[in-house]
Amino acid sequence: MSAKTSGHGIAHDRSVAVVGAGTMGQGIAQVALLAGHPVRLHDTAPGRAAEAVAAVAGRLDRLVEKGRKTPVERDAAVARLHAAESLDELADAALVVEAIVERLDVKQGLFAALEKVVGDDTVLATNTSSLSVTAIAGRLRLPGRFVGLHFFNPAPLLPLVEVVSGFATDPAVATRAYETALGWGKTPVRCADTPGFIVNRVARPFYAEALRIFEQGAADPATIDAALRECGGFRMGPFELTDLIGQDVNEAVTRSVWESFHQDPKFTPSLAQRRLVESGRLGRKAGHGWFPYADGAERPEPHTAPAAEAPARILVRGDLGPAEPLVELFGRAGIEVRRLPGDGLVELPGGGRLYLADGWTSSECTGEEVLHFDLALDYAAAERIVLSAGRRVAEGTVAEAVGLFQALGKRVSVIDDVPGMIVARTVAMLADLAADAVDRGVATAEDVDTAMRLGVNYPLGPLEWAGRIGHARVRDLLKNLDERHPGGRYAPSLALARRGYDEEAGEQAAEETG
Repeated sequence: MSAKTSGHGIAHDRSVAVVGAGTMGQGIAQVALLAGHPVRLHDTAPGRAAEAVAAVAGRLDRLVEKGRKTPVERDAAVARLHAAESLDELADAALVVEAIVERLDVKQGLFAALEKVVGDDTVLATNTSSLSVTAIAGRLRLPGRFVGLHFFNPAPLLPLVEVVSGFATDPAVATRAYETALGWGKTPVRCADTPGFIVNRVARPFYAEALRIFEQGAADPATIDAALRECGGFRMGPFELTDLIGQDVNEAVTRSVWESFHQDPKFTPSLAQRRLVESGRLGRKAGHGWFPYADGAERPEPHTAPAAEAPARILVRGDLGPAEPLVELFGRAGIEVRRLPGDGLVELPGGGRLYLADGWTSSECTGEEVLHFDLALDYAAAERIVLSAGRRVAEGTVAEAVGLFQALGKRVSVIDDVPGMIVARTVAMLADLAADAVDRGVATAEDVDTAMRLGVNYPLGPLEWAGRIGHARVRDLLKNLDERHPGGRYAPSLALARRGYDEEAGEQAAEETG
């Protein structure tokens, strides 16, 4: 059955070829191999393919040692794996996946050569993470059989595969690639050919907002990382994560997406990160990035407020929205809680008022001592709570707020008076880009959330998170941020705004019928 008309994955007895014998190429080859395919590895560097075959065989040995594969399975897989010294040896491949250098001209040259070798029913795929799938296929005789298969590193371990349809990709070919990845035990998501695809497009604010907060002098990298880990529920903070990725790599992806979107302010790169790259502090691989990694180097600790006395009682005015679970937690901690109608705030005995981060600053609230507290993924499970206070808020009021959250067993960080704080601002921007991507037809809402959970280990998909917070609340937070930082970066997308208005209309209709 031809690649053009098949609606099924590639049969496991058909050969898969991988061009590019580096880390990613070896990983993709291992995935296809363990799915049962005969696999051929090719690389232009003499002897590199044979070295890669030996490396993959070595990894299979380790799987046997760990009890994940039997010796018989290992031997059968190794027997199906071969090094190909020339492209001619890939002639019978049903699928060729390219994992070579990220240069458009080099990839175009490779696929032009492959078209002269393989059959017309062979699916051609690129593992590019930054180039246009449409552009790579632009010079092909049969661009309809070309598709993006973006694996995440390490390919044998990470489940996500972005199946990217270029402008000319035949839908049946995209389906076949999708079903093939599914048959390999992966979790594929479909997306259109757009800069950054899903993950690298939607994830930009996770890094960008942390860098912007740092540049504004509101908090140091260790504290920002701790807030997003221990309050936001992310597996790693953005500063430690970019040190792991490589500052040069992360900055290049951000710059590529920004330029591809014609310098849209939502994707503007960070000057602080650019200076870090220019200084050679590229992260772990260089021994120093945002944090030092030399032997014996001390890792900076996040700011944590000293112990403070908890108030005996508080007044909660109105519903706290996403922070409503705090009311029960305060009561369990032995704090007397009174409730009155109001706008959603916690009033301290000394007169201080605590609001969930909403895009305002405390300094704007004249005549009142106002503090903000950050959004948390789960207030009961959160290990840290972040507070911000304007300069006119008395030290005693800050201490009272710190003591309130410490009574819940939380560590507390106090940062400068910055609108949107850390977690709330980051989640709002992630949700905005996710909603915009869905409404522009990049991917479905389900695939966007799946991609962000599996591709970058987010605790929730951005759209699911926005639904929990309330789309209208997210929209309004961004509106407030946009007023304080005009220029378009924080202006809520029409996609997010619509969701907010629809949500409000639904609530109003429910009230009228209830």
